[in-house]
Amino acid sequence: MTNETVLDETATETAAPSDRVRQLEQEGDIAADYLEELLDIADLDGDLDMDVDGDRASVSIVGAELAQLVGHDGEVLDALQELTRLAVYRETGERSRLMLDISGFRAEKRATLIKIAEETVARVKEDGSPVALDPMSPFERKVVHDAVAAAGLASSSEGVEPRRYVVVQPV
Repeated sequence: MTNETVLDETATETAAPSDRVRQLEQEGDIAADYLEELLDIADLDGDLDMDVDGDRASVSIVGAELAQLVGHDGEVLDALQELTRLAVYRETGERSRLMLDISGFRAEKRATLIKIAEETVARVKEDGSPVALDPMSPFERKVVHDAVAAAGLASSSEGVEPRRYVVVQPV
């Protein structure tokens, strides 16, 4: 391997994160355009906020009358997220992990799930026994798994959709 090759590989490694951020920003722009059209069709007012959150694009819609876009326990929100991901896929040809939030529903849900995970971690540490939680959506399980890992314990998902749930285990 020559020094040029090493320099080229290093340049690629350092350039890659900014390329990835640009790709995620592009996903956010495509998603925002799609969602803006949807809001216009539904005659709903909402402000769009785009961000890159870790390794995924994030789009939030904030407005006064958007509860119908969240639906019961986020079911409509989940469907809109999948449709938005499909719109991004149609434009880019690549699968998107875009996260959609409407009126802070997911942010509030995340905070609640982190609290549940922390309480469960404390119980597992105290009792030394695994604890199974109620069935959750993939988004909810991911939040719990991350919070459990941050607390230094292990967790796994068990069961079959839509009744898949998290089990928190002692280490």
